[in-house]
Amino acid sequence: MKRAIPVVVLSIAGLVPVWLYQPSAQSSTVQATTPAPSTSSSSSSSSGSSGTNVVTTTTVDTEKGPVQLKVTFSGTKITAVKMLQQPDHPQTTAAVPVLVADTLEAQSADIDTVSGATITSEAYKESLQAAIDDNAKAASASPSASASEASSQTVDGSALSTEKGPVQVQVTFSGTKITAVKMLQQPDHPQTTAAVPVLVADTLEAQSADIDTVSGATITSEAYKESLQAAIDARG
Repeated sequence: MKRAIPVVVLSIAGLVPVWLYQPSAQSSTVQATTPAPSTSSSSSSSSGSSGTNVVTTTTVDTEKGPVQLKVTFSGTKITAVKMLQQPDHPQTTAAVPVLVADTLEAQSADIDTVSGATITSEAYKESLQAAIDDNAKAASASPSASASEASSQTVDGSALSTEKGPVQVQVTFSGTKITAVKMLQQPDHPQTTAAVPVLVADTLEAQSADIDTVSGATITSEAYKESLQAAIDARG
């Protein structure tokens, strides 16, 4: 009887992670408590001749909901992060723009979790690190990336005044390909903060200013597209 007690305790302890993180039947799962190998954390990637690589990660299931990213790289530089799936929760909605902005500044997954959205933050960082690892492998297999970066050109779009505030973009090209977009000026407004990462990701995917406006940020979106088109037209 004395030996049965620790067996029961260990059995219960082993079930705790299963209760906390139930895998989805529809997607490949990476548990937030156990780092997964980078080879299983990226579902797809596509490389451009200019050194741009887009990595779509597999879905990370959490108790709050699924997390999936699409990360765009120019060489080893992270130029955009788009959430393909995220928990339908106010804290997550508020946290995502912060996580994306911190990622673009830190250029790594070594960023702080957002208070009130810890679970989503940890899943985001795990998924981001998997994308970074995948891109590193792709970059090592593509020696042309450094040569393309050397021929890059940066152009400032026109500065536009809107009723919400000024909007101006800075666009980096490698040849004719858009590899990065940076906001030089933008309205200080939550909807704009949330819209910018979406606009940038859509630009890098479309490779033009022919993109959709973001719901709730129509004025900023239209000004963004106008400034972006001006930069494209001004490219030498």
